[in-house]
Amino acid sequence: MSLDLNFMLALDTVVREGSVAKAALRLHKAQSAISYQIKQLEQQLGLDLLDRDGYRVKLTSAGEVVLNEGRRLLIQANQLEALARDLNQAWEAKLVVIVDGILPLQTILKALKDLADEGAPTRVQVKVEFLRGVQHRFESEKADLMIVKDYTPHPHLHAENLAEIECVLCVAPEHALAQMKKVSLAQLQEHTELSVQDSSQSGNDEHVFGSERVFYLDGFFAKKEALLMGLGYGWMPSFLVKDELKKRKLVEVKFEEGSRYRFVPRMVHHRDQALGRAGRRLAELLRL
Repeated sequence: MSLDLNFMLALDTVVREGSVAKAALRLHKAQSAISYQIKQLEQQLGLDLLDRDGYRVKLTSAGEVVLNEGRRLLIQANQLEALARDLNQAWEAKLVVIVDGILPLQTILKALKDLADEGAPTRVQVKVEFLRGVQHRFESEKADLMIVKDYTPHPHLHAENLAEIECVLCVAPEHALAQMKKVSLAQLQEHTELSVQDSSQSGNDEHVFGSERVFYLDGFFAKKEALLMGLGYGWMPSFLVKDELKKRKLVEVKFEEGSRYRFVPRMVHHRDQALGRAGRRLAELLRL
């Protein structure tokens, strides 16, 4: 067959990214090369795949059918490559993992240590992000794994649940909120709220309360220090403040709508970007 999967990849990327220019950036190619590959694919198949009359790139009806089947071919090709690497006992050269900073890093580091102890030569990059910035970085850097609190599902993302995490709304014992037996939303909003900032520029923490003053810190360790100083109130993962709550260096805010919530983090990877040997092994270790 004369069908070139690189042409199909070009079409898939243009549709995902919404333009030839963005696809060229993602694939590190010239725009002219992307356009040429798609035209070659159309000539090989004898079909118009893209409707180029509008402002945005759109698939024709034939293009939608072809791309759906093509994506299955891309997934199968990646799986075949991963199988070949596995049969050759080959490790991938690099593994990029994006981790949500609200999750226990110790668990991830333990899995990485086990991977290293098993002799994996793969160079692993672990990058910590927050909130929507986790998925933004996962997609923009085309990373291998994302371990995240919240994400936007997509048919081409595979996700599995990890162990549940609890968060608690807390404050320093000398803070005014700590003295109150029952705290309303209006009363919370009178005080400085502490949150963390992400890099996506697409929105912040959905659990913020809307206080007039909100301080955004660069991570949960900085946020914890700010809480201990009495700077304000905020949500913290329970595992990070367990000792401080026990010793009453921090106290739980008696918020009338609930001062604790739980969430199930997820481990996510691309269906069409098959994990290599190190990635699959790391995923196994994180499930334990």
